[in-house]
Amino acid sequence: MIGHRYDLALESRVEDARPEYVFETADGVCSKQSFRTPELLLADVLWSTDVDRLLVPGANYGVVGVLLAASTDYVAMTESSARAATLCERNAAANGVETDVTLTAGVTELEGTADTEVLQLPGVPDERRFDAVAYAPKPYTPLDVGGQRILDVASRLAPGGRVYVTAAKHTGLARYETLLEDVAGDVESVGSREGFQVLRAAVPGNPAKGFESRMWANVREFDVTVDGIDLSLVSVPGVFSVSELDAGTRLLAESAEVSDGERVLDLCCGYGALGTYAASAADCEVWLTDDDRMATACAERVLEVNDVEASVVTADGLRGVAAESYDRVLCNPPTHATDEVLNGLFGGVRDVLRSGGELLAVHHGELDLRPQLSAFETVEAVAAGGEHVVIRAR
Repeated sequence: MIGHRYDLALESRVEDARPEYVFETADGVCSKQSFRTPELLLADVLWSTDVDRLLVPGANYGVVGVLLAASTDYVAMTESSARAATLCERNAAANGVETDVTLTAGVTELEGTADTEVLQLPGVPDERRFDAVAYAPKPYTPLDVGGQRILDVASRLAPGGRVYVTAAKHTGLARYETLLEDVAGDVESVGSREGFQVLRAAVPGNPAKGFESRMWANVREFDVTVDGIDLSLVSVPGVFSVSELDAGTRLLAESAEVSDGERVLDLCCGYGALGTYAASAADCEVWLTDDDRMATACAERVLEVNDVEASVVTADGLRGVAAESYDRVLCNPPTHATDEVLNGLFGGVRDVLRSGGELLAVHHGELDLRPQLSAFETVEAVAAGGEHVVIRAR
């Protein structure tokens, strides 16, 4: 786990629960140093509700699933972040909770068809149907992605199952209420705290019939030309630079000088523009990795539509490729990452570079990455354009 780790504790005041729950969090997850009001509210509302099988999408570091495990027979959690999914597993184990945690993109249609299957959850049998879905969207979740996530997971409800969504005005309460009314009809508020409300919708009949053909998060497809190479790119809301190739990524690709026979890593790959460019520009072996399963699902699709081969890994930082070695690592790092995360990210690059290998990274000109690159012998700027600078570290 790169970056700082944090420890949180929550005292229980209800019967049949542990006296105290402990949670590990880390840089890069939502509300890393305090419990989120919508998650605690959701747990309070569902604690006394008759639910045997519960599904918690966008579980963050597992608060809702862990707390409600004591009042249900079975809990499953999903996450699109590999780091958050790992924390869900650790926190479940630390509190004696048995659960299935699934890493999922949360968007079921990158193929652009209208024949979506009922959401598949690895580790959870297809015949396993849930009595309730409990979802507290993160404050930065795009509304169409949040709505799509509701549709996806609600397709796993048993007949008569219920959907619980906690949101406030600034996190899309009205939009989610409209979605639930459209699908379920009757929607009611069953709890509130600090501006957040819990919406409950009972879905009659077979919910899969009503959910499987719906699509809220539209896939974006666009074509670009980078240094003479035509690329078709695929993205969805919530992934960086959703509708166009950003200037920094373009500058880095044009500066990469990838050669035949190299092993290349696209680190923090997003929808895979750099890795796909490298695989198109030279006869080289390419790997792509990102913490976000939504991003890597797009990257897989981008490689496919451009008819190039590469390996795609969803993992926290370099954890998924730590056993590999590369001649060249390309990285457009997340601009919102803390110094500690960047330290861990770039510090790990040294361990996967072959002798004579190099890191090429792009960043905004006002940002100084030299402290994060102190493990390298030489760091130099090799290209500049607009607001961005490309640096080479060896």
